[in-house]
Amino acid sequence: MSQVITKRRRLSRRVFLKGLTAAHAPIVVGVPPLISMFNSTGTAYAAGTKVTSKGNGAIGKRYVLWFNGNGIPERYWIPTKQGADYEITPCLSPIARLRDDVLVLSGLDNTHGGSGHPQSLCALMTCTRLTGNGPSAPSIDQIIAHKIGDTSRFRSLQIGVSQESFGGALQKNMTWAGPNRPLPPEEIPHRLFERLFGVKDQGWIDNKRTILDAIRSDAALLRKNLPKEDSVRLDEHLSSIRDLERSIVSLPPEYQKVAKPEQDFDMKDWPRIAKIQSDLLAYALATGQTRVASYMLTKCQGLARFPWLGHTAARHHDYTHKDGKAPGSTGMEGQRILRDICRWHVEEFAYFIGKLKSIPEGDSTVLDNSVLVFVHEHAEAGPHKTSGMIALVAGSKDKLALGRHTKIAGTIGDLHLTVANNILEARLDGVPTASRRLTEILV
Repeated sequence: MSQVITKRRRLSRRVFLKGLTAAHAPIVVGVPPLISMFNSTGTAYAAGTKVTSKGNGAIGKRYVLWFNGNGIPERYWIPTKQGADYEITPCLSPIARLRDDVLVLSGLDNTHGGSGHPQSLCALMTCTRLTGNGPSAPSIDQIIAHKIGDTSRFRSLQIGVSQESFGGALQKNMTWAGPNRPLPPEEIPHRLFERLFGVKDQGWIDNKRTILDAIRSDAALLRKNLPKEDSVRLDEHLSSIRDLERSIVSLPPEYQKVAKPEQDFDMKDWPRIAKIQSDLLAYALATGQTRVASYMLTKCQGLARFPWLGHTAARHHDYTHKDGKAPGSTGMEGQRILRDICRWHVEEFAYFIGKLKSIPEGDSTVLDNSVLVFVHEHAEAGPHKTSGMIALVAGSKDKLALGRHTKIAGTIGDLHLTVANNILEARLDGVPTASRRLTEILV
């Protein structure tokens, strides 16, 4: 914090700006972490906010599980050296500027994963075998949400970017409330915006009005009692919401039209949509709307092309196999294209990391008080490999051994359990396939 002022009225963490649109639709705007919400050292919320199970005002950790489908090209992703001086590989180049905020993991086993993408995604998310039409257990994000999410407006959020219609529930969903209960990711930015802000007024979508008009009185009343630093922070927050509105309404109408299964799945401005979705999730986390979220950037067994990368000769899934559909008879050219695709995946993850890092919270940042876990259902893409899996873990610098590449002898279940119990304090009794705490990733 720029300054700690001990003699001031402390605000509750649960401050919302409320109002009604012209159509009498209710609007709810969350307030970001303000200096006035914390104790004099900036280490805990001050106004009796019960954000942890202990109810002591401590800043509760958030959890985001981030997924990309179709595996990776190991030669371009996994560093050869372990430790703090690992080399930044081509796929990891977007995190170079953030290397002190990220832990690179390799060597994990996706126990119960199989030769197919749905089987491996089921094992990745639930640590159980695929049975019938879906997992036999809830996904790990939902298990964690039931432990730490009840004090938030939304117990959890499911967010997506890829709008592919190929496949069934097993290709389209990463989050499950239980058997036969998929929780589809929200892939349309204006719908996610409406859910977070409670707006159902077509006016803002038509760019005729802003939802901020509805809460101006509330905002002015709050601003009267704020010190200068908090007033500036509030104004910046409201300006960022207006920027989000403009970004969403400027998207072309066709971005929300989902292609039929027999059609090609060329991405329509998806990098732009991904950043909007990341901004909306960052808003939800920073304002206390939720503590748990899943983010599905691309589908399991995704069939999209990537015109903004210049790769349209074949589909994403084709590049992972030497099946003659992708350029290059030896598969090497396909591997290089898969490298470019995976680098874009990491670029979007890095954008989200940077966004959370830019939001102050007490004497730290929202990133410091979050743990982000980036995973795939396979390691090497071509053979559908489920051993030697990779993960990127970011945030929570007080708990994680960041800035390193660490090769782990363990399972995805071990990672889930270690994050849940040793970082999020979710107090899970266990996770299928987990047998130990990964002390190597903790400080």
